[in-house]
Amino acid sequence: MVVVLVCAIYFAVTAVQVWLTSKRSDPVPSQAIVIMGAAQYNGVPSPDLLARLQDAYSLYRRHLAPWIMATGAKEPGDNYTESWTEATWLEKQGVPARAILQVGGRTTWQSLTAASAVLKKSGLRHVLIVTDGFHEDRCLAISTQLGLVPEPVPATSSPIRGWGRFPYFMKETTAVAIGRVIGYDHLEWIHDLG
Repeated sequence: MVVVLVCAIYFAVTAVQVWLTSKRSDPVPSQAIVIMGAAQYNGVPSPDLLARLQDAYSLYRRHLAPWIMATGAKEPGDNYTESWTEATWLEKQGVPARAILQVGGRTTWQSLTAASAVLKKSGLRHVLIVTDGFHEDRCLAISTQLGLVPEPVPATSSPIRGWGRFPYFMKETTAVAIGRVIGYDHLEWIHDLG
């Protein structure tokens, strides 16, 4: 009974932390903007990815960082990667190709691991993480673990709103709660199994 109570309290506290992080937005001057990938349809950003792209572009236009890191691989059957779709969209808005970095990654862990390796090799550590609010806590934890200094910038026009966010918050709360115990790299390995 005590174990169940402790687990319930731990989960509740984690849920509050994930929710509070989703409300934080710290668009401070940084070295790079990291866009977490989301679905794309044959090179066209999904509404969720478009919301992230618009915010990243706004941050870049405000001169808060000189580099943008596009992340995300492609699903089986896709012609384009999420990162390619992001980079192409940004270039169409006028962002120079030389200011855009790209890495793959099918999961949050994979994307941030690849991004941190490229960024740190170039001496870039201070980053703005652009993703949905419910995803920020896990992204910040992983980025910090990988040696980056991240600040959250939740997508302001995400199409996932209201009660539609509830299952995402529950999924992220579970991922953060388990990831803190077993390590986020192991969490992604379990996620890949099914």
